[in-house]
Amino acid sequence: MGEGSNETYGVDAAFSLYDNFNFGGYWSRTSSPGLEGDDQSYQAQFNYNPDLYGFQITHLLVGDNFNPEVGFLRRDDFRRTFASAYFSPRPASIQAVRQFSWQANFNYIENGAGIVETREAGASFSTEFETSDVFSVDVASTYELLELPFEIHTDVTIPPGRYEFADVTVGLLLGAQRRANGRLSVQFGQFFDGDIRSLGLSSGRIEVLPQFSLEPSASVNRVELPQGSFTTTVLRTRANYSLTPRMFVSGLFQYGSDTETLSTNLRFRWEYSPGSELFVVYTDERTTVGPRSPALENRVFVVKFNRLLRF
Repeated sequence: MGEGSNETYGVDAAFSLYDNFNFGGYWSRTSSPGLEGDDQSYQAQFNYNPDLYGFQITHLLVGDNFNPEVGFLRRDDFRRTFASAYFSPRPASIQAVRQFSWQANFNYIENGAGIVETREAGASFSTEFETSDVFSVDVASTYELLELPFEIHTDVTIPPGRYEFADVTVGLLLGAQRRANGRLSVQFGQFFDGDIRSLGLSSGRIEVLPQFSLEPSASVNRVELPQGSFTTTVLRTRANYSLTPRMFVSGLFQYGSDTETLSTNLRFRWEYSPGSELFVVYTDERTTVGPRSPALENRVFVVKFNRLLRF
């Protein structure tokens, strides 16, 4: 192994003993010059997920010196344990209800020194109606350890410390069979040493015409902290138009108040032959601040062509 070289090796396995019972995991190790010991990572996971009740247990460890130079490592030096369980009966005596669901989950993360960094406990209840609409309530209790200052927004920094807070999210998902559907949600509660209130629309879809649809989404968050208060807004809309079953045009438009940018992505796709496609993509990003806003910051134009050859 030469200077500056890196080796990564490991094994993984997955087993399905019955229709609803699965377990698996992996073990991996790296070798890097100057990094000795604490260079392993492993995970074990068990799932039992029938319709009425089930559970999931996952344990993951990533060593401080685990160093896969090929990438795909977002964090090291931690140990995570996650568990969840649910109970989802289908009440035959209530005609309007298709299924109830109660769920509990627990997420526990500690660093390599055994200090708890994150602890999350949550519970949820949902009702799926025969109309495919779903009403849900989620309650979460969170513990976070900040070892360094956390700049959450411009001129707003949460100081190091131990924080415990809780919040509630209430949501209503309108069934996909409706011409206008999506999930509406409201969140309120504590956030670190302050408060949070949020409104959201996700997975939205509006069928304007059989071949033309809009997919709007929005998120507005109001955070009030002793260090300062701020509001973040993200607005997004995707438009889809099908010219033929194998040709469509789509556009994505997004505005984010936190980054103060307006992004546009336009895409044309044509499958001119089975397995052969033509893509034309245009993307630009503009700032929404300054006297010349929206001023162009980035622009990309891409044409991609592929041809499937059969022998």
